[in-house]
Parts: sequence; structure tokens; C-alpha cells
Amino acid sequence: MSAKIIRGFVYLSAAITFGMLGYVIIFILINGVRFLTPDLFAWNSTSQNVSMMPAIITTLYVVGGTLLVTTPIGVFTGFYLVEYANRKNPIVKAVSMATDTLAAVPSIVYGLFGFLFFVTFLSFRLSLIAGILTSVIMSLPLIIRATEEALISTGRPIREASYALGAGKLRTIFTVVLPVAMPGILSGIILATGRVIGETAALLYTLGSASNIPGGLFSSGRTLALHMFVLSNEGFHVDQAYATAVVLLLFVLILNGLSTLVSARLSKGGK
Repeated sequence: MSAKIIRGFVYLSAAITFGMLGYVIIFILINGVRFLTPDLFAWNSTSQNVSMMPAIITTLYVVGGTLLVTTPIGVFTGFYLVEYANRKNPIVKAVSMATDTLAAVPSIVYGLFGFLFFVTFLSFRLSLIAGILTSVIMSLPLIIRATEEALISTGRPIREASYALGAGKLRTIFTVVLPVAMPGILSGIILATGRVIGETAALLYTLGSASNIPGGLFSSGRTLALHMFVLSNEGFHVDQAYATAVVLLLFVLILNGLSTLVSARLSKGGK
């Protein structure tokens, strides 16, 4: 009887979760698809067309710049903590605790830090580089933790089998452990990417909200999430804000689909 009750709660929880997700998606599509017009994809944004094209390009700049820095640092840090570092070392424990703590820090705190350090102290002003560096600090703990969990879940037997066949530690890591752990690592990268794409508070204090395409690393701009926030906050282009939400939703779905495809191919290659 208890097993049936637990199974019922599981099914009910899953139905509520998928129901809420479906409601949000359908609500956004109903209120946004009809307002998707060619003017919203004009190259230059004006007060009349409120084009989201500069925001799309700025989003790609921020995500690409953030991943370019965080992916190698986060993945190699995770490899070091699992494969090389002594887990009982106080420094390693402190790093792990700091990673968990930073992953739970609200984004507004990162935004205030980025504003005080990058924008004010380093005189980067509201710029693309300040937004990217703030996003790097914000997403790095997620990638480190995901890499650690992915490597730990691979287990010792696969490593010992590789050592028994004469492979060295470095060869074992890159040819045996990495392909198996890659789906988990990619999940962390996608989670960090999703946080950057949907971020508003941290980027508002560091990237700014200029409607044009950034002319360089020290130029201001706005991401899709910031564009949607500004439009809805002004109150004059709420319909276009819903349309921006549709594009943002499609952006995330395409990103998740590509990551799933790459993860599946890498997993097959490692078998």
C-alpha cells in the first residue's frame, strides 16, 4: 500500500511539473508568436521597431566569451580536484566548499561585485567585457561542480582497467574517462549557459542596456533577457517583450537539442 502511495505522489509531482512547464510555454507562445514581425529582426534597433537583432548578437557575444573562458578553466579545475588533488587536503576541501557556496550566491550579488570591481575600480564602464567577466565568475562554479560529479560517477573500475592495459594516467583521463564523463560535463556547461542567457540583474549592472550592437569589448549593449526586461519595464512595447520571450525560448531549446546530440555522439565514441 505504501509503495502505491509513493508511486502516486511521484506521478502527481511529475504531472504538476510538466503541467506548469507546459502552461508557461503555451502562455508565451500564445502571447508572443503573433507579434513576431520582420521589424523585430531589423539590423538596427530604433524606438519604433524595437528590434531584438542587436540583443541576439550581444547574447551570442556574452555567451561565447563566457564559455571561451569558463569551459577550459572549469573543466580542468574539476579534473584536478578529482584526479590529482588529495580530497582530504584542507585546501581542496576549502575550494570545494567555496565552489558550492558561490554556485548558490544570488546573481544580484555578482552584479554588484562586477559593478564595483570591473565597472568602477578597473574603469571598464558599462561594457561587454565587464558583463563577460561577471558572467565568468557567476558560471564557473557550476561547471566545476558538474565536472567533479561527472568524473566521480565514472567510478574507479574503468580507470583500473585502463591502467591494467598499460595506459598512463593522462591517457586514461583523456581517452577513457573523458568520453564517459562528457554528458555530465556538457550538462554543467549547458546549465551555466542557460544561466547566462537568462540573466538580467548581473548584466544590467555591468553590461548596461544600450540598444545597439556593441562596437567593441568596451561598448555597452543588452542581451535578449535584458531586452525583454527593458521593454516590459517601459510598458510601451509589452507585446514585443512577449515576442522576445518566444525567441529566447527557441534559443534555449535549440541549445539543449544541440548539446544532447553532441553528448550522444561523444558517448557512442567512447564505447
